[in-house]
Formats: sequence, C-alpha cells, structure tokens
Amino acid sequence: MSEPFIVASSPHIRADLSTQKIMGLVLLALIPAGAAGVHFLGTRSLAVIVVSVIACAASEAIWQTCAGQPVTARDLSAVVTGLLLAYNLPPSIPLWMAAVGGVFSMIIVKQFFGGIGQNIVNPALAGRAMMLICWPVQMTSWTVQGVSGATSLAIIKGAESAAADITGLPSLADAFLGRMGGCIGETSALALIAGGVFLMAAGVISWRIPAVYIATVAALSVVLGRSGGPVLEILSGGLMLGAFFMATDYTTSPITPKGQLIFAFGCGLVTSLIRAFGGYPEGVSYSILIMNLVVPLIDRATKPKILGEAKAR
Repeated sequence: MSEPFIVASSPHIRADLSTQKIMGLVLLALIPAGAAGVHFLGTRSLAVIVVSVIACAASEAIWQTCAGQPVTARDLSAVVTGLLLAYNLPPSIPLWMAAVGGVFSMIIVKQFFGGIGQNIVNPALAGRAMMLICWPVQMTSWTVQGVSGATSLAIIKGAESAAADITGLPSLADAFLGRMGGCIGETSALALIAGGVFLMAAGVISWRIPAVYIATVAALSVVLGRSGGPVLEILSGGLMLGAFFMATDYTTSPITPKGQLIFAFGCGLVTSLIRAFGGYPEGVSYSILIMNLVVPLIDRATKPKILGEAKAR
C-alpha cells in the first residue's frame, strides 16, 4: 500500500465549503442589500455598517486574545454578524450605539456560549433586540435621505389601532425596490431576493425556510385581514432579510428537512401574530429568536430513525 491505512472517528465526509468560504458567499450575497440601503437611505448608512462590522470583529478578537483562545477572525463570521446587525439598524442610529450592539452580539450572545457554532440564538438579532429595549426611540426613528417618516408596517399598525383609513403607504414598486423608510438592509426586497437566490444556487442555504416563512406570512396576512394586503406585507419590514439570511443560520436552525419546515412555519406564525396583535408593528426579529430556542426540541422530534433500531417497548 502506497498510503497508510488510517482508522479515525466519524465524520468521514469531506466538503468543499469551509466556514470561511460560506461566510464569504454570504457577504457577497449581502452586498446588493447594503448598496440599496446606502443609495435609498443615505450615506450615513455606510458609517453605521463600518462601525458595526469593526465593533463585532474587534470585540471577538480582543476577547479571544484575552481568553487565550485561537483568534478566528479569518473565518469572517464576525464580519457577517456585524453586517447583519447593521442591516437591522436605522441609518440615524448613533454610532456608539451600533458599536455597543456589536460588542453585545459577539461577547454576550456568541462568546459566552463558546463561540461559533455554540450560540443558541442569532447574535445579530439578539443584539438588535437588546438595542430595541435599551434605546426604543433611536431604534424606531426612520429616515429616507434625512427626511423622517414612518415605515409601512407602522402606518398599517397605527391605522388599524385607530380604526382609520390607511394613507401614505408606499407603492408596491417602491416597496420592492427599496424606496421607503426602514432599517438599512431590509428595505430592498429585490436586492435581498437576489442575494437569497444566489445562496441557494451556491448550495449554502435551502429553499425550505425562506419559502415556507414568506408563504406563511403572506397566507396569514389574508386570514388575519391585514389592511396592506399580502404582497405589501411580505415586501415590508425585515421579512426578506430574516427569511433568507437570519432564519437560515446553520447554528440556530434545525438540521432535518422536516424540522426546517416546522421552524419556518413557526417563524411565520409568530411574525404574523406580533404584527397583527402585538405592541410592535414588526415581529421578524422576535419570531426568529423565539423559534431559535425551540430548535433543540424540533431536532429531537424530527430526527430520522436509525436503520435497524429496535422500537422502544
């Protein structure tokens, strides 16, 4: 034998995609949404993105250095978290708040649980939730090129609460392209869909979670009688960003295909209930965080049976 016979523990499957390559592809897929955010919401969006990315990458590197751990900056996971956090922030947010959100996401949510692959919820969404609790005014102040205004979901929520006619909603074309108020990376459905399709074509994510999540919200918007209609409902807020880039996170989503379908339906259900009956006009972030906590139960309930396994008596 020219090569030694090696006996080793599983797994034995080798894949071409490393963590660094996967994160690099995610970053490429996120570029169109960021470019659209800077174009439609103003150049200050770029400053928020830069600060958030630097805060996440630097805080993780400093923590790992102080803890005597290998510095994993090259895997690009911290950069992806920083970019996703920035995409969930309004362009007018004070830069120091964006930095604090980045540190919280990386240290409290990720490193405290053991680092990449060990966190139980999505770090970027947990950072956004913390910021929304601490600074609700700054986190819900929306501007388009420096002009303040309400998001379409806030307009619908206000009109439904007051039982008044809805006025001031963006057209479907504006909602699709991104010409409306909102967080930096969530306004352009076109850019997010393009990025999501790219990731599916590259084999990074599956169609199951995005398709079922979006379809569930669309269907429930009709069942619950949402005033904006199902098309505007799925084009508004963070649904596209959450469905393609955050609910599909490997660490915090189910492993099995059946589990992914259940997880996505749960995300859509909770999102719709918060939008219709909750105090906030948007529910994507909290729905994904809530379903992240249920993932271990979903995995346990949907794990395939082992071939030849005896049934429990």
